[in-house]
Amino acid sequence: MKRDDLKVTPTRRDVLKGLGATGAIALGGLSARYAQAQSAEPIRIGFQLHRTGIGASYGRWYERTATAALKVLNDQGGINGRPVEILFEDDGTDPRRGAEVVEKLVMQARCDVVMGTLFSHVVMGSAPRAGELRVPYLVCSEGHHVASGALNRWVLQPGITDVKSQVQSMAPFVTQNLGRKVTMVFPDYAFGHDHRDFFTAAVAAQGGEVIKHIAIPPTETSFTRYFPQIPRETEVLYHVMVGPSVLTFVKELGEFYGSGARPQLFGFIDSLEAVAIDSPGLEFLEGSHFWEGHPRYRQDDAGEHEDLYRAAVGVDANGASVTDPRDVSTYSHMFSVWETLFILKRAMEAAEYRGPADRQAVVEAMEAMTEFPEGLEHPQGPKLFNGRTHQAFGLQSISQVRNGRLVRVHRTAMEDGFYPDEVDYTTMSF
Repeated sequence: MKRDDLKVTPTRRDVLKGLGATGAIALGGLSARYAQAQSAEPIRIGFQLHRTGIGASYGRWYERTATAALKVLNDQGGINGRPVEILFEDDGTDPRRGAEVVEKLVMQARCDVVMGTLFSHVVMGSAPRAGELRVPYLVCSEGHHVASGALNRWVLQPGITDVKSQVQSMAPFVTQNLGRKVTMVFPDYAFGHDHRDFFTAAVAAQGGEVIKHIAIPPTETSFTRYFPQIPRETEVLYHVMVGPSVLTFVKELGEFYGSGARPQLFGFIDSLEAVAIDSPGLEFLEGSHFWEGHPRYRQDDAGEHEDLYRAAVGVDANGASVTDPRDVSTYSHMFSVWETLFILKRAMEAAEYRGPADRQAVVEAMEAMTEFPEGLEHPQGPKLFNGRTHQAFGLQSISQVRNGRLVRVHRTAMEDGFYPDEVDYTTMSF
């Protein structure tokens, strides 16, 4: 994808400065329009939630983030002067159940739109039903499934960058600073396969080579038997694991290498989401690098909008709950819930949404969007949105573990993650 393809008028400098005045919001206060519409029927957003299953730690923080964003949105007058409700429904992190949840939220709960979900196999299983029901389905995932054209026009991913863009942005740093012979360890389903395919290609484009792929079932609870597959000549071990056993994974990885020589470690923060870095057994991570979509530890250059966002979702400067320092957030992913809700507000207002008959207009309004400036509505950073592929593009961070904290050492440029369009959803029928 080229910048010109997005039909964006401002320069890149304009976007990266963060145009906080455009679309920015402030905490507190009811608008007069909302005060006049207290009797209006609420807009109902169905939220497909990983409350149980291997995605439960994400689901817990996705729910907290959505609830916090909802309060801010309603304090500002809701959407089109109407109050907004979110109805949460557990999908068990299961693709078959996911489709059932989408149907329940639309047909029984009579939700206007559906939001969700993180795990890509659930998105893949749910999206066809959303298309059949002709309901906007806004996913807060990272998979390349939306931008690849594998889904349908009702499915959009406007609040977070996809894996293909992420790994393409990361690869130059890895090959230039850590090594060129890479072994990858990843979960054996769609999300992991995206990493496998796109990072392998990105490393090759930088003159490096992925010499071994190690796929692990996402429900695995012990990983020691996989580590002997890592070739001795490996210079960089790239790991991305998910689910409740991530702490076991990183601990067993440390035990496998012990105090001896080991490859450079480059992990996607998924391997450490909701896990305290100072947990016993993780000392070996000192000096290693992680990708972060949104840095868990508050960085020195953070702006006011970052502090307001942390306060709203109840996260301290270390990325943990303000009420329990051992309750570590999924900070690198949950911003997508916050941002997607405000993008939905913008689209519904542009479409003058009044009811289900206007659902198609909401999708078309979102397809017309091109940029989201950094600010409280978009605390992770500025984004460009490609309405043809239904995918957002943003900035990525590489952090290093230093003294038990994650410190950002590199931030990508927007253009680092662009790639040619693979689909044009706007040419598809509804």
